Amino acid sequence: MNLQPTHCKQYLKAALKNEPLRQAVDKATRTALRKRADKVRRIPEWEDLRRQAHDIKRYAMLHLDELLQSFEQQAQKNGAQIHWAVDAQQAQQMILDIARQNNVRSVVKSKSLTTEEIHLNAFLCRHGIKTTETDLGEYIVQLLDQIPSHLTAPALHLSRREIGALFEEKLGVEYTEDPEELLSIARARLRDTFLAADMGISGANFAVAETGSLVILENEANARLSIDLPNIHVAVVGIEKVIPTLQDLAVFLRLLPPSATGQKQTVYVNLVSGPLVHVRERPSRQVHVIILDNGRSNILADPQLYETLFCIRCGACLNACPVYQQVGGHAYGWVYMGPIGATLIPQYLGKQKGRYAPFLSSLCGACFEACPVRINIPHHLLKLRHQVVQTGHTGIIEKMGMKIWSLTARYPLIYRWVTRIPAVLQRLYVKPFPVPGYTKHRSIATFDRYGFRKRYKQFQENEKKPTIQNQAL
Repeated sequence: MNLQPTHCKQYLKAALKNEPLRQAVDKATRTALRKRADKVRRIPEWEDLRRQAHDIKRYAMLHLDELLQSFEQQAQKNGAQIHWAVDAQQAQQMILDIARQNNVRSVVKSKSLTTEEIHLNAFLCRHGIKTTETDLGEYIVQLLDQIPSHLTAPALHLSRREIGALFEEKLGVEYTEDPEELLSIARARLRDTFLAADMGISGANFAVAETGSLVILENEANARLSIDLPNIHVAVVGIEKVIPTLQDLAVFLRLLPPSATGQKQTVYVNLVSGPLVHVRERPSRQVHVIILDNGRSNILADPQLYETLFCIRCGACLNACPVYQQVGGHAYGWVYMGPIGATLIPQYLGKQKGRYAPFLSSLCGACFEACPVRINIPHHLLKLRHQVVQTGHTGIIEKMGMKIWSLTARYPLIYRWVTRIPAVLQRLYVKPFPVPGYTKHRSIATFDRYGFRKRYKQFQENEKKPTIQNQAL
């Protein structure tokens, strides 16, 4: 699936017509919101934790150079090899070089949005290295040749019937839509893949500077198997994932699971501090950490927008967003979607490619209320909208409309006459005016026949009239 954010209008129209997709997304997000609310109610200090997490992330971003150096030093002491990648191409090449040096032919991957960001699967496959996703949701979307539709639930947009039909077609099994049977089928297929893999690739939820440890949260144990079974483990980690200490990690371990999956805690919390020791005889194990920039430094340089790097990829803002609830993740046209994706797309891909993304929001503020690290997403979307307009990446009709409004607003007499026209036309056409592309699915209010100026003048005249009580006095 080769999605482009410049085509998001087409994706939006297609999603709005796809009733099964809308039902699946609506059901999944409602369930997620209900489970999250239930867990949050049981944590009375939730807001204090959010503020703590915000402060920790803010400190980490303001001291990023020091913390990354500390992480590198500690990780190397633990036996890990550290690589620094400026962009996606460099990260891809580093991983390919590691694979070739070790005669890697097959790779298993745990869920990683950062590797999705650099299109790693397609790159490795083009170079003859079989790459298999092992998270159930990621495995499903890989069979469909799609990108994830959600930050934490990649196959959220699919129903059980669709997944059953997919397994029947791609895996040659008997059709079933029972979740446990579908899980068993996937587990059986992936077991041999795990055992035969030469290299495992993962992302990381956090990188602890104090200990040089990577922290990977999961529920399926696929990350643990991807890390442990192959002799080579490669972790691709964005520079923003670093946090100062293990004590800081405790704050995020209380915030992330309720926000992401509505759990008190994930089933597995993996801390990787270096090569694992095998009991059975095997070649020396290797742990490689690719620390990726890929545009993050540019975001960090903005005194306001750097806050978007605080994101811990929980997906809570997606579940709360009325836009995402209607169209799902693919409509955004990139691997990051929803409210946080709408802020990241123009920052990573540029204002021209990402010109539509900041406008995919109602600015209702639900994303800010849901965010466990208190990222002020509506504020950042407004700034990005301003930047898109300032750089000239807006439609011709919008530009013409604003120029006409600007011209009339300079001359009060012209402005008064122009603003009277809708009221005059409304007397002739008593229904709401049709607006192409807008009133097809919704209606707008009718124009007031008097207008603001007339009503304001009438209000002033009434204010000047003495009241009956004053006349009596």
